[in-house]
Amino acid sequence: MASQDTLSVSEVTPERTWRRFKFPGSLYRYLGLLAAVAFLSLSVNYLNIPLDRFLGMFGRVGDLITDRYYPPDIEYVTDPDYIASVIETIQMAYLGALFGMLAAVPLGWFGAYNVSPSRRFIYPIARLLTMSARAVHETIWAILFVTILGFGMMAGVFALTMFCIGFAGKLFAEEIEAIDMGPVEAIRATGANEFKVMVYGIFPQVRVAFTGIGIYTWDVAFRAATVVGFFGAGGMGWYLKRNVLQIETQRVAAILLSIVVLVLISEAISAFARAKVAKAK
Repeated sequence: MASQDTLSVSEVTPERTWRRFKFPGSLYRYLGLLAAVAFLSLSVNYLNIPLDRFLGMFGRVGDLITDRYYPPDIEYVTDPDYIASVIETIQMAYLGALFGMLAAVPLGWFGAYNVSPSRRFIYPIARLLTMSARAVHETIWAILFVTILGFGMMAGVFALTMFCIGFAGKLFAEEIEAIDMGPVEAIRATGANEFKVMVYGIFPQVRVAFTGIGIYTWDVAFRAATVVGFFGAGGMGWYLKRNVLQIETQRVAAILLSIVVLVLISEAISAFARAKVAKAK
């Protein structure tokens, strides 16, 4: 009986193969490690980072928080006007994520090399648009749209839309490029046009992945929405900017605390939704 157990364990457990680094692989490994350490040392020296002050930073930060930011002014964040700004931030994130994903779906389709209707013309244009939207930070988009449209929620929605186009468009394109081309070629062989190929050959394979990307895009858009308001796009960020400029540190602490709580709630909802989507596979 014991021999049978030993035999079954030996059959299940794969045999380990030990391998050493040999020249020149070992040389490249240690040279790469040495180069990384040297680059780190040069960077610290070039930036003139005082390491002795860094080690004592945590105590000073603790003193600063207890002296200026504690206790947070919780009553301020329960004011109806601030609650209205929270709702405005949620609406701004929702609209930005919705409009961004609606634009990112065709860009992801056109920007996927394996199924793009035109690899010579449409593919590079779609990739260029996606990369351009992703290359600019959401705060820069907020500043640009505030300059064009003025202060308010509309500028924030457009800034988040551009951010979500770049974020989701790249993920959509990469997901489409990983599909099985067998069903796509079979549908094309029937004489179907590109739209029908997308609907019946591509979308069923990426439906669950697209849903997960959409949930993640909303999650990221909500976090970005709390920041773009700092640059004039409305919402909670405007209250944060005003109190920072007025050095109302206890109110700033309460606003930051409310942002953390809302992000945690958003993360919990997103995790629950992603778990449901994962089960759908």
